[in-house]
Amino acid sequence: MTRRYFVPDLPRNGGLVPLPSEEAQHAIRVMRIRVDDPMTLFDGCGYEAEATVISLGRNKCQCQAEVASAINREPACKVHMAIALPKPDRAKELVERLTELGVASLTPILGKRSQRPPKDTFLEKLRRASVEACKQSGRNQLMEIHDTVSAIDYFESTIEGPRLIAHPTQSTASLDSFRNAPVLTTAIGPEGGWTDEEIEIATRHGFLGVDLGSRIYRIETAAVVVAAVLVT
Repeated sequence: MTRRYFVPDLPRNGGLVPLPSEEAQHAIRVMRIRVDDPMTLFDGCGYEAEATVISLGRNKCQCQAEVASAINREPACKVHMAIALPKPDRAKELVERLTELGVASLTPILGKRSQRPPKDTFLEKLRRASVEACKQSGRNQLMEIHDTVSAIDYFESTIEGPRLIAHPTQSTASLDSFRNAPVLTTAIGPEGGWTDEEIEIATRHGFLGVDLGSRIYRIETAAVVVAAVLVT
């Protein structure tokens, strides 16, 4: 498998393609690419193209790309997740795992018992982590990472398809029963848990409680368990 590079403006009809600055630096300084080396370019929207390096400069890499193809490696179930993010190092790993599994989108939410909200700069780092996970896993569709919202605002918003909320004492549904849903949303709360008010509002707006088993998981473990069940 050739090395993959993210080119958001990948031309569908092929042609000369300069790698974005960050990708070019990585290719030149880390991967030590050379002229005539093959690579695979992808745009994060489902398309990829084979390419060949034709020229190199300081932090610049020019490629000749073939016609791009739509290569779908997405799971049948489009899973959206709303998660009260854990601490930064764990949040980054969470994003990497969810991207690899094929989760469609992640919305960071703030519950009443959440830690401080993530900064915009940190969300950009998470988006970059998703790009890197796509490069590693062969996924051509980026996981969309939305801006942070309050949990209650999220529960009250318009959401397509079935809605689930992870809660050990409010279980009314089984994850397995939603494997064939075309689209689905799951909410996972902060380490301090949901408040009674949040559970009441979520339930009122159609969220069904799901129990993930007899053990209490960390946020990132719960998210991966849910995603793995739904997309495999």
